[in-house]
Amino acid sequence: MSEERDVQDQKKPEDAEVIQGEVVNEGAEEAQPVSEQEQRIYELETALADAQAQVKEQQDSVLRARADSDNARRRADAEVEKARKFALERFAGELLPVLDNLERAIQAGDAENEAVKPLLEGVDMTLKSFVSTIEKFGLTPIDPQGEGFNPELHQAMSMQESADHAPNTVMAVMQKGYQINGRLLRPAMVMVSRAPDGGVDTQA
Repeated sequence: MSEERDVQDQKKPEDAEVIQGEVVNEGAEEAQPVSEQEQRIYELETALADAQAQVKEQQDSVLRARADSDNARRRADAEVEKARKFALERFAGELLPVLDNLERAIQAGDAENEAVKPLLEGVDMTLKSFVSTIEKFGLTPIDPQGEGFNPELHQAMSMQESADHAPNTVMAVMQKGYQINGRLLRPAMVMVSRAPDGGVDTQA
């Protein structure tokens, strides 16, 4: 009897080890699916973050491309507008001598002469029609009689002492100037007053 009891006592530790081993193995088997699930979640989260970053980058690229397109369109519109405004600049410049000659013809004509009067009226009507037509395309005259001298629009051909005019006043316009759409085409050629004592006011 005592021998059998000793044998059973000897087997109990081994049986306990086996049982503990089974418990440990079962715990490992239960932990393994949880680890795979976490790994899968991590992979999905990483893929989602990469996809979001790629979408953000593509959105930025689209916005940049749209901004570049808008800028290019604005530049093109500005160039077209500029070309439209000043396309006739050279042509208008060639017309200025015609205007000058018509004005000279009227000034030189004798309006009191009944034989010449109808001719002068016709030239005057032609000049007014001509001026009206070119003004529709942005051409405007510069006739600064009595105004202050402006070096940006006027070209001083001479200076003369005058007690009747303030210094640097346009006393006479020898030739009208012209602008086209606000851009100087030809400066007005003028005579400018100066102080009677011979001093010159250099302020325009």
